[in-house]
Amino acid sequence: MWTHGEAAQQQRKKQARPAAAAASDSVTDLSDLKSSAVMIVRQDDGSLLYSKNIETVVPIASITKLMTAMVVLDAKLPLDDYVIITTDDIDDIKGTRSRLKVGSRLTRDDLLRLALMASENRAAAALTRAYPGGTPAFVAAMNEKAMELGMYRSRFVDGTGLSSENVSTARDLATMVKGAYQYPLIREYSTETAHTVTLANGRSLQYRNSNRLVQNPDWHIGLSKTGYISEAGRCLVMQTVISATPLIIVLLDSWGRLTRIGDANRIRKWIEVNGLRPVATRPES
Repeated sequence: MWTHGEAAQQQRKKQARPAAAAASDSVTDLSDLKSSAVMIVRQDDGSLLYSKNIETVVPIASITKLMTAMVVLDAKLPLDDYVIITTDDIDDIKGTRSRLKVGSRLTRDDLLRLALMASENRAAAALTRAYPGGTPAFVAAMNEKAMELGMYRSRFVDGTGLSSENVSTARDLATMVKGAYQYPLIREYSTETAHTVTLANGRSLQYRNSNRLVQNPDWHIGLSKTGYISEAGRCLVMQTVISATPLIIVLLDSWGRLTRIGDANRIRKWIEVNGLRPVATRPES
């Protein structure tokens, strides 16, 4: 049995533990972020808070789908039109699978939602193919849009991001996120936590957002897109509000399965503790 003094000492230790945990968060150093390329920028005035390797041209995987969505919406094609999944939409680059079987019939709206929220590759491929002029015209429009936005170091060859020839820089992707944020449907669909699609045969398919942070109450995310292929590593771009300030965060080439999520949480905690002061930029490696 503890004496009264020993019990009080144990209670003080217990109370100190949360404070110690908070202190460990407060010393987070942004230079310890594990993503190979990082950009944190204020959305309102464009001021740079932190950067690492932001001019390096790298594959961007499914971050591509933000550009795909903008091109679809710019074309003002009827979103309630049906598109049938065909063999042309099967992934012959990486061999990824899809629950959207050949012959499935979905609205353009559902395809757009699944491409943004769940990073559905076959949905993005169908959107690309069902464009006036087909896939070649769609890819040309993607690259024209990139130039229009000022993404001068970016290049697109398909609408899914499965090709490692879809390349950009962290700086260009921050520009793309800022552009995509102007589209209400992209904001809505990319941050939905889940969606159910009912096919013509009555079968229902449930999809969840590929970014687990959108359902975290500690985050206020206005736009989100994840990406992964082996050449790109795990990628994440977001528009989010931290400390009452809208920010754009770009995290590229995170090789650990949870590294991009860990980096995002480290960034949020660091800003909440240290404020929005710029941090010394890491030199290009």
